[in-house]
Amino acid sequence: MKTLTLHIPDSLEMNDKDLAMLIATKLYEQSKLSLGQAAELAGLTKRTFAELLANYNVSIFNFPALDISKDVANA
Repeated sequence: MKTLTLHIPDSLEMNDKDLAMLIATKLYEQSKLSLGQAAELAGLTKRTFAELLANYNVSIFNFPALDISKDVANA
């Protein structure tokens, strides 16, 4: 696993845990990480991470619209 050091302005007023959640959520939203990987990055269980996704306006159902349309057509 890579380690990244960021210099965040003090004026941002976010702690390390909040920043990790923000990054993990965005990577999950972009399908770069699975739910489990994103939860691990955020330092949370899968369940807790999934429950907190709504706070970031991210759906746990992270499927492209085209995939959903195909599933409906094949049902």
